[in-house]
Amino acid sequence: MQPRIVIAGASMGGLRAAEQLRAAGWRGAITVVGEEPHLPYNRPPLSKEVLAGRAPFGSLAFTLRDAVADVEWILGTRVVAADLARRRVVLDSGERLPFDGLVAATGMRPRRLTCPGPAAGRHTVRTLADAEGLRAELLRPGVRVVVVGAGFIGCEVAATAVAVGAAEVTVVDPEPLPMVRPLGELTARELLRRHRERGVRFALGAAVAGFTGDRHVTGVVLGDGTELPADVVVESVGSVANTEWLAGNGLDLTDGVLTDDQLRIGGLPYAVAVGDVARFPNPRYDGVPRRVEHWCIPTDTAKHAARALTAHLHGRDAGQEPFAPLPSFWSDQHDFRLQSFGAPALGTGDVRLLDGDPGGDVVVGYHHDGRLVGVVALGGRGAAGAAARYRAELLKQPALAISAPAR
Repeated sequence: MQPRIVIAGASMGGLRAAEQLRAAGWRGAITVVGEEPHLPYNRPPLSKEVLAGRAPFGSLAFTLRDAVADVEWILGTRVVAADLARRRVVLDSGERLPFDGLVAATGMRPRRLTCPGPAAGRHTVRTLADAEGLRAELLRPGVRVVVVGAGFIGCEVAATAVAVGAAEVTVVDPEPLPMVRPLGELTARELLRRHRERGVRFALGAAVAGFTGDRHVTGVVLGDGTELPADVVVESVGSVANTEWLAGNGLDLTDGVLTDDQLRIGGLPYAVAVGDVARFPNPRYDGVPRRVEHWCIPTDTAKHAARALTAHLHGRDAGQEPFAPLPSFWSDQHDFRLQSFGAPALGTGDVRLLDGDPGGDVVVGYHHDGRLVGVVALGGRGAAGAAARYRAELLKQPALAISAPAR
């Protein structure tokens, strides 16, 4: 029987893993199993261009390269269990797939609020189906929108809702400023000003206690009893790693799948994790294992993990350094962009202006013990370009010997 690698997860991470396995020299079978009925597609536009109607749903699909033309795709099906010792996974259909190598690429799902109240009218933004359902409600005349959560997705959805003409858009978050944990107070305060200037309302330092309405939500009740009228609620309160299928194998699944510095799972050379489900140490910083939910991570992890896995299956040493990516992210909101390189969250105690001014195009530097560990640009293309000039400096930095806050 032809040797086979099974990839659990058919989103961007699964696709990039298949591509990189071929690039690393794997000529055996590759089977990709995914819960959604779609081939892999690009998720960032879901909260922006797709909701705003500027990008049709069909435009999001990734192009399948010739190298993966022979990959088997099993879609609309979940992997529900794995026996790593016997090297097999179980699908929700009951089918058992044996494997020689395994790639965990099952990603995340949105965390949901457990407050009392009706479920109808409450949305998340993770899949095509999510975006389709939310867009239909946002286009209703006079719609009042409450976004719970002032992180990346929450702020993007709020900006989009304003752009498509929602009558009221309010963002609720228990933190005092939007995105303050990853960005620090200086940048978060300027982000708040820009959103308010463009019509977004905020209820900060507030928690959601429940929802009003019978069958469909009509309002959001805050912890102090305040009620915000709402025809549509978007819950953007974090993510949960899809790791249940790996239970029972003695793995650390505390927050994603714990890997070593080669992205191998549980010390097994024939099982790796890629994408935002992987919790890996990054020796570029402090070596503390973390998940990273940035768009670049599926590609970066796939390259490294594929080389490690393929080398083992071919009976040789991959001969590569520990995985040490330079994280980067962007977020388009209203008419401006957030662009980041490095690890700003490790330097929020020492934030300095590097270029421009907070009211316009600005680049902010984040430092630890006086050393630059991350940069964030806020503004137009000029600001993003200025931030990119610091990328080479960040790449040259030696490893940090610090401890990060517990997640």
